[in-house]
Amino acid sequence: MRLPGLHAKRACSCNTASDALQDRAMEHLIEGYRIYRQKRWPELQARHRELAERGQSPRVLVIACSDSRVDPATIFNAGPGELFVIRNVANLAPPFEEGAGYHGVSAAIEFAVMHLKVETILVLGHAQCGGVAAALSERPRDPASFLDRWIGLLDHAKSRIQGISGDPCNALECESIRVTLENLATFPFVRQAVEGRGLKLVGARYGVADGTLELLDQETGAFQLVV
Repeated sequence: MRLPGLHAKRACSCNTASDALQDRAMEHLIEGYRIYRQKRWPELQARHRELAERGQSPRVLVIACSDSRVDPATIFNAGPGELFVIRNVANLAPPFEEGAGYHGVSAAIEFAVMHLKVETILVLGHAQCGGVAAALSERPRDPASFLDRWIGLLDHAKSRIQGISGDPCNALECESIRVTLENLATFPFVRQAVEGRGLKLVGARYGVADGTLELLDQETGAFQLVV
């Protein structure tokens, strides 16, 4: 026998717990903002005023992962206005394509190259990438999943590491950076900027556990530790 009052009480209890969690999350953010205003804003105020008056002119576009452990501004000790950052699952850029749809990553790349005139595009991968692990999973992909369709961009890189010895996650993290750089070169305005004004395409991989940074050597295809 169903007791309607009991169901309502459980639902109310769940909603209350959820609201409390949300409140704590927002309280944490607001407290962080207050610390920022008190301690950091006085140091940054002049810089922000300059950025507001003159606009932004970053020299580097960073395509990084959405992973909360991999913050480009923190890794590169960058201040406001120094980096134009695109973050998504597994730090990917799709190949150039025309047609209808919402191409958010491509639009941001276009803005950085065509309007901001960045000098460098850095594809920043990282260790322990969840998107890479998902791409390596043997589970069937859901055609209705935004995430599954997105990590399908890693299939080409995945095919390249077949038979390679060692950690497959490590190998795919590195290969995905190489493939993303190749995808960037399919954009006509990127190619024009490379040829016309020396835009540089660079790859790097960050170690979450040890804070190391490896740069992709374009000639050898190997990643070299930054010391």
